[in-house]
Amino acid sequence: MLTRVAEGVLVHESEFVQSNAIVVQGENGVLLIDPGVQDHEMACLANDLSRSGQVVVAGFSTHPDWDHLLWHAEFGTAPRYGTARCAAAVEELLSDPDAKAHITEHLEPTGIAEKVSLDLFGLVTALPAGTARIPWDGPRARIIEHRAHAPGHAALVIEERGVLVAGDMLSDVLVPMLDFDGDADPVEDYLAALRLLEEVAGDVAVVVPGHGSVGGAGQARERIDRDRAYVLALREGRVPDDPRIGPSAKPGWEWVGDVHDGQVRRLSA
Repeated sequence: MLTRVAEGVLVHESEFVQSNAIVVQGENGVLLIDPGVQDHEMACLANDLSRSGQVVVAGFSTHPDWDHLLWHAEFGTAPRYGTARCAAAVEELLSDPDAKAHITEHLEPTGIAEKVSLDLFGLVTALPAGTARIPWDGPRARIIEHRAHAPGHAALVIEERGVLVAGDMLSDVLVPMLDFDGDADPVEDYLAALRLLEEVAGDVAVVVPGHGSVGGAGQARERIDRDRAYVLALREGRVPDDPRIGPSAKPGWEWVGDVHDGQVRRLSA
């Protein structure tokens, strides 16, 4: 079910780790951002759009994690954009003929492997490096590219709607997850990305994370501050005072503590 979070912006939350699909309405169709995870949910989303007389005219993947690269045939054949670095990372991933098999194997313990189709996985069209906005005729969607979490990660600011689509950042349930596979400093990359998001925080009233709850007025700044405090604690070797880990973690999300422990080990190695 689609939930309106701002004028012309709707969100569908998946059963799987509260993954958010974002719909931005334009005059001639919609921009579909990170459209979902499980097949039946994407089919439901496509049906909701069809019943309201809307078609998908563009898609966007915020970054090259598997759960942000999915698509459903009923969305049609609109171009699915990503940053140049995102598309290059996807191309490298798919150069392995066993890539999809590895994803399915990864999903087996979750119980959703059979509910995730990879037929249209990763068909991302690279935007030219430095592209400032999504090329479509709807509300301006400004691209904020950075190096936190994954190569070519991008947030989007839907300027006329006051919405920040954050990708896998600014979550109320997930701690910042650093990119240890990059060629730079994962901590500084994350802090730099937070500074970029901070520059636009005052221009938005809604923040939509890739996973977790949508935040309202003032939440963008609060979440930036919380994520920065977490990353600084990691860098300084302190135990973060963070509600997303430890005894205060949301029920069902206790595993985020394992993610945190893994990051501590990697930074101390």
